[in-house]
Amino acid sequence: LISENERSCLEFSQLNVKDSFKDLFNPRIEIILMMFTRNNLNCAEPLFKQNNSLNINFNTQKKTVWLIHGYRPIGSTPTWLQNFPRILLNEEDVNVIVVDWNRGATTFLYSRAVKNTKKVAENLSRHIKNLLKHGASLDSFHFIGVSLGAHISGFVGKIFRGQLGRITGLDPAGPRFTGKPSYSRLDYTDAKFVDVIHSDADGLGIKEPLGHIDFYPNGGKKQPGCPKTIFSGLQYIKCDHQRAVYLFMASLETNCNFISFPCHSYKDYKTSLCVACDSFKENSCPWLGKRHGCNYAILKGRMERAAPRTTVFLDTSGTYPFCTYYYVLSVIVLDETMKDGYISFKLLNQFGRTEEPRLYEKNQPFYKLQEVKILAQFLNDVINISRIGLTYYQSSKLQCPTCKYRIQSLMLKSLTYPERPPLCRYNVILKEKEKVFLNLDTCTPK
Repeated sequence: LISENERSCLEFSQLNVKDSFKDLFNPRIEIILMMFTRNNLNCAEPLFKQNNSLNINFNTQKKTVWLIHGYRPIGSTPTWLQNFPRILLNEEDVNVIVVDWNRGATTFLYSRAVKNTKKVAENLSRHIKNLLKHGASLDSFHFIGVSLGAHISGFVGKIFRGQLGRITGLDPAGPRFTGKPSYSRLDYTDAKFVDVIHSDADGLGIKEPLGHIDFYPNGGKKQPGCPKTIFSGLQYIKCDHQRAVYLFMASLETNCNFISFPCHSYKDYKTSLCVACDSFKENSCPWLGKRHGCNYAILKGRMERAAPRTTVFLDTSGTYPFCTYYYVLSVIVLDETMKDGYISFKLLNQFGRTEEPRLYEKNQPFYKLQEVKILAQFLNDVINISRIGLTYYQSSKLQCPTCKYRIQSLMLKSLTYPERPPLCRYNVILKEKEKVFLNLDTCTPK
């Protein structure tokens, strides 16, 4: 029995540079549907048997995730392929179908691979119609497309008139798609819900927003931890582009909440202009990936009613799992004289160790009794905050070392984990450039 199982495991098409050469003279497309379920976690099986009957492990009542790779200039297997199906199945009991169109993506002619995307979509639509006959539903399909795979997902969505449940575009390919009309690329009308992560918008990815929600981690162009010079070889070209895939995987595999901030531009986001998450209402600052998917039903209802489109920004760290932790410090001052100053802060954990944040420069001045929010990002999660360290800096024109500056209230809130109660401190007096350490307590209701 075991030997038969071993024999029946499907492998991703093993191609190489020779196949890229062959394609120049003899172009071919071949599509293999590799199915994984919790019953065959480590052994891909064909979705349909030779006689076109459906694989017994495919459950039409469960959600189906389709994974579609992109351009493979030298035929190599995508680096994420081994872990991605496993991570999806650990997260949820679903059918996972890896669409292997390596023969069709392996070519030196990128333009040929681009042309093949529509052919792959047409081929997939025939298999999907077959699944629908067996009782599967379009609404339960989630397409996750990487690079060219994102546009293939879009073309499939167009064939089914936008009735797919969800499409996730992981850094959709930019070359040959940038500036094209919606029918020639992934578009938010291609599924009931389309979310897109842009990680190489000035390189191999596309810059323009395509989905209901478009995430731009670290501004969407250069990713921390990726090589900065061409001397790093292929990684220099691929790293930013692939980061979208690894961020999505990290959102499933870890407890990271990649909270993201709706904003007009990365520049505005970096100056603390976009921290008002509707007073932390559900979904106002969406999470990338998994948590976002959990809120998907609520969002989907909203999408169908009003189809709002949102561009959101977040920053991550440079190494897997890329987590960072956001806090917002809300300050209400009693002094008019503070309007030309700014506050910096740090947090102390229960062991008294200081956690220094990256502070997003405050753009709006302090006005009397008006709330000002300061966004801060930490590389470590400060779970038990023992104290906050505050320093006030007045602008150079108005320096007054003996002046006292009065704050009516401080409120510190975790944006990454909004379920944690906010912490407060009332009636604080600060002096210029003098660091003050304060205990924080759970806020009293106003």
